[in-house]
Amino acid sequence: MIFHALLIKYAEIAIKGKNRYIFEDALVSRIKRALKSAEGHFSVEKESGRIYVHCPEEYDYEDTIERLKKVFGIVEICPVMIFEDNGIEKMGEDAVSYMRQVHPGYSGTFKIFTRRAKKSFPMTSMEVSAEIGGKILDAMPEASVDVHNPELDIHIEIRERIYIYSLSIKGPGGMPVGTGGRAMLLLSGGIDSPVAGYLMSKRGVVLDAVYFHAPPYTSDRAKQKVVDLAKIVAEYSGPIRLHVVNFTDIQLYIYEKCPHDELTIIMRRYMMRIAEHFAEKCRSLGLVTGESIGQVASQTMRSLAATNDVCTMPVYRPVIAFDKQEIVEIARKIGTFDTSVLPYEDCCTIFVAKHPVTQPSVKAMRASEKKLSEKIDELMAAALETTEVIEIGKE
Repeated sequence: MIFHALLIKYAEIAIKGKNRYIFEDALVSRIKRALKSAEGHFSVEKESGRIYVHCPEEYDYEDTIERLKKVFGIVEICPVMIFEDNGIEKMGEDAVSYMRQVHPGYSGTFKIFTRRAKKSFPMTSMEVSAEIGGKILDAMPEASVDVHNPELDIHIEIRERIYIYSLSIKGPGGMPVGTGGRAMLLLSGGIDSPVAGYLMSKRGVVLDAVYFHAPPYTSDRAKQKVVDLAKIVAEYSGPIRLHVVNFTDIQLYIYEKCPHDELTIIMRRYMMRIAEHFAEKCRSLGLVTGESIGQVASQTMRSLAATNDVCTMPVYRPVIAFDKQEIVEIARKIGTFDTSVLPYEDCCTIFVAKHPVTQPSVKAMRASEKKLSEKIDELMAAALETTEVIEIGKE
């Protein structure tokens, strides 16, 4: 591959003031993790306000780019060719060589942007840009310079060596995972919750997850579907501890004792209690769900308030104001959609009421839950004790 390094550009990190180095170091760490199992040895270095991934002589360029496109905190990836600093004449030859390899036969407009980090270089940035621009025009007479609205930006950075780049590949943005705390994701087999997990990780949050399984009403294929979704999310978020809770007996008991129009809300309340238990064990700072206002009966404002009533931790809902199509678009982008729509139902869809309450009263929910007092603590304890923990994405 002709590119010797990849310049990593970030955005929000640059405004972190005296704490900026913490976020830069976290980003370097996430890049190293992403490339750890890639072909060849990559070195990642901070150099004068830049992060560079220095590439081995032989490596899989496409695979490397795909890995970096899943590292939150990266805004742009710029493939770079590096040359020795042997004066302006040699720099001009190297710039022409770069153009012939990366943009052969170029006939559009361009502009040279020079950044002179090495202040001992005997020419100013504007003088270098003019000189190099002239060399490229001589070699590519069909090209032309446009300093106001060029079709191609050619960047030259003068350091101990000469760095030249013109390509820019969009990264995922956000903040490096690990800089935003830890949260527990309630992960179902649907479209919304994997997207919610992805969006939280994009803000730097480390994820663990809990899934509520209801055998024999839900099959092992439904469980595997959730495991597969967790694996896809983990490509962005890093390793996830997935807690698989056997929820069948709790659901059946609620079904037996409580009004059927309240089933979904009461089951959600017990899911939140269990999720909070594991969140505390994992030292999480909150719960994450894929709920969106009004999408289903259990996601009206009143329903969400009734669910929140049992929580002492904050509940984060990243897709709360998204419509379904917006969520689907993100699911397609991150690769979870095709898995989410596989026809293996989760426990929520199996036990849904025909006519669920849409404006539940917290007082009524608490009253209905008193009917469960005889056995619910015992069933909850059994569910917690038999929970299976699956390590997803752990190296």
